[in-house]
Amino acid sequence: MGSDPLDSLRLTLMQDVLPVGMAVVERAKRGGARDVADAFSKGPDGLSALREEGADAARQVRERLDQIQPGLGNPVMKVQVSDVPVEPALDAGEEELQLVLARISERLTLLEQRLTQGS
Repeated sequence: MGSDPLDSLRLTLMQDVLPVGMAVVERAKRGGARDVADAFSKGPDGLSALREEGADAARQVRERLDQIQPGLGNPVMKVQVSDVPVEPALDAGEEELQLVLARISERLTLLEQRLTQGS
C-alpha cells in the first residue's frame, strides 16, 4: 500500500485484527473465557486459526461498512498506472507474408467450394 501510515494501519485493522476479534467474540459467546484462552495458548498457530475462524464474519462486517460508505470496510487500494507500450507495426516482410497467407486461404476456400459442388 502507499506510504500513508494511517491507510496502512486501517488496512491492517480490517484484514488482520478484525477477523481475529470476530473469532474471539464468537468463541467467548460459545465457550467463554476458557475457549478464548485455548486459542491463544497455541502461539502463532492460534492466531492463524482465529484469523481463519473470523474471516467470514469480518467479511460481512466490511461489506456492511461499505454499504454505509464505499471504501470504509474494504479500504481502497492505491495503484500505480503506467502505459503499456504498443506492439510495433509489422515490418514489410511480415506484411507480405500476411498477404500471401490471405491469398492461400482464399484459394483453399475456392478449391473447397469446387470440390463440394462436384460431389
